[in-house]
Amino acid sequence: VSFLIGHRGRARLDLLQATLRSIAGQDIAVECIVVEQSRAPEVREALPPWVRYVHTPSGELPYCRAWAFNVAARLAASDVLVLHDGDLLVPQRYAAEAFARVGEGNGVVDLKRFLFYLHPDRTLEKIVQNAQGGSVVASRAAYQAIGGFDESFVGWGGEDNDFWDRARAASTVLDFGYLPLVHLHHEAQPGKIVGTPAIERYRRIESIPPAERIARLLQREQGRLEGPSVES
Repeated sequence: VSFLIGHRGRARLDLLQATLRSIAGQDIAVECIVVEQSRAPEVREALPPWVRYVHTPSGELPYCRAWAFNVAARLAASDVLVLHDGDLLVPQRYAAEAFARVGEGNGVVDLKRFLFYLHPDRTLEKIVQNAQGGSVVASRAAYQAIGGFDESFVGWGGEDNDFWDRARAASTVLDFGYLPLVHLHHEAQPGKIVGTPAIERYRRIESIPPAERIARLLQREQGRLEGPSVES
């Protein structure tokens, strides 16, 4: 199973390292690709040697989670992809469950039921059920068939909603989650609130039929002469 994680900077490096430790403890073989979007590499030397590090030079561009996932998906060795955030601890059987559910013929799978949010002192802050984002499992075939993530979503918000719209329209989806994950504490991301440009973009396109959105993304991918510049 290939875990794909987007990242930027050192502010949440400790959360990323803890997430990687939980991935390293899985019951079956895994790989992890960390894609860092930044002017210059910042976390390469702080990652364990079993993690593949990829740097996508981004200058002053805002963070684009969708771009990070698409870069990593093209490099992944497995046909089972986990599009994962770098602040979520997974249970030991997470990868095995992902492999099994995709093996049953599901194209896109949401395994998580409960997200346990921690306070800085590691006491429980809240429990969130059935969140769409954070960690999504997809077969490579399904991911490619729906055009991956839409890189027009820059910043945060809306990209997961759009992804699930397209997945439900074009793939066999299992979105009845049943596993618990732990969300590590961090300060709220600046601009990650209702009304962000990314969320507003989703409001503009959600009335477009998902099949049409898929066709646009596939056409865009076909016309791409080369992928984003990466250094690994």
